Amino acid sequence: MNHFRDIPPDNASRRAFLRRGAALSFAAGATPWALSLAAMGEAAAATATDYKALVCVFLYGGNDYANTLVAYDQASWDTYNSYRSNIALPRSALAATVLNPAVPPAGGKQYALAPGLAPLLPIFGAGKMSVVLNVGTLVQPTSKTQYTNKSVLLPPKLFSHNDQQSYWQAASPEGAASGWGGRIGDLFASGNGNATFSCVSVAGNAVFLSGKSAVQYQVTTTGSVPVAGIKSPLFGSSACSTALQNLMVAPHAHLFESEYARVSQRSIDANDQLTAALSGVSVNTVFPAGNSLGDQLKMVASMIAARNALGAKRQVFFVSLGGFDTHDSLASAHPALMATVGDALAAFYQSTVDLGVANQVTTFTASDFGRTLLSNTSGSDHGWGSMHFVLGGSVLGGSYVGTPPVLGNGGVDDVGQGRLLPALSVDQFGATLGSWFGVSASDQASVMPNLANFGTANLGFMAAG
Repeated sequence: MNHFRDIPPDNASRRAFLRRGAALSFAAGATPWALSLAAMGEAAAATATDYKALVCVFLYGGNDYANTLVAYDQASWDTYNSYRSNIALPRSALAATVLNPAVPPAGGKQYALAPGLAPLLPIFGAGKMSVVLNVGTLVQPTSKTQYTNKSVLLPPKLFSHNDQQSYWQAASPEGAASGWGGRIGDLFASGNGNATFSCVSVAGNAVFLSGKSAVQYQVTTTGSVPVAGIKSPLFGSSACSTALQNLMVAPHAHLFESEYARVSQRSIDANDQLTAALSGVSVNTVFPAGNSLGDQLKMVASMIAARNALGAKRQVFFVSLGGFDTHDSLASAHPALMATVGDALAAFYQSTVDLGVANQVTTFTASDFGRTLLSNTSGSDHGWGSMHFVLGGSVLGGSYVGTPPVLGNGGVDDVGQGRLLPALSVDQFGATLGSWFGVSASDQASVMPNLANFGTANLGFMAAG
């Protein structure tokens, strides 16, 4: 098992194939026969008459929290610099990105965004972005003493890429069958004109979008992935293409073959529907060139623009960016990553404004874990809690969510080397987003399974749905 990769794992989705005979799915990147579709439940527990979308931006590899949201007040910056002088951002370089929240933290604490995130500053200033402080994977509220004494349940395999990616996305370690984005999709799929488009990934397989009945629909940055032999003449022959299609969708007495044919037909139909829907819309917002995350988010914007043609009322999207496992060369690699994120997120938010759906779309960041405050030779190592951003017209922004952690090495808020002990859980984070999306209080436990362990279910950074 490789715990040091920073690309999305997809083995779990492949292993799930045989376990889900009734929800047949093939990864589009592995075969042209289908489009990562599966049977999706038509009995949903929730309905919607308006449109809303959640967009998860996953930063694979474990984003370095200390150089993303940087301690800026003199005392805090001095502490930050003392622990990572070889990779610390100069205080003078941060003056242009200092955040000025409506309610400043106690004790004169100040933060600045990484310089590359400067495009997000106006969004924060306009009250459309919040910063969630020290959020991470937890099973239940955990104190430093409880962690040290091992007297509470902890997320399995802390500091492991694969397992913490999965726990962030699914509240379960690697091999999880469903993620909380997919479980939200389960509730709303039947309210969409085509349930297939409830959970959409522009970044390959991600357990985040797998539901108990909903299975992610994968697209590329240019649109759906058609069956190659049907899109264009197979072996130069339209008759061969017709024969291939007939072979794929022909009815069968065998249950497995019959299900394969049904999903193949749905795959073909969905490709036709999405291709037609996208051809009828345009996204005029300028997205950054040469920005892979921006390319993914532009496709999300295009699908949102096509929501009426798709009959969509509720959608959950997933995009990602790798490269955040910065054990070395952090000073050169991380600023470029931050610029990629900042440019892409700002363009996407602007696209929701241009499309008139800013209040209906909420975007949030996530990552395996944070990293150590202490530097190693030229980078930082695997951590736990981290800082994340939530953007959208319905975000009660211009604010921090939670309490600034005390920076230190083995201090009150870290478990060694400046690994933050999370004060807020992913369950609370997800439940707050889910509540805005329309998940009822009674359904929250099915989406975020550890939520009942926490006294506060809603962190308050979203307007009422």
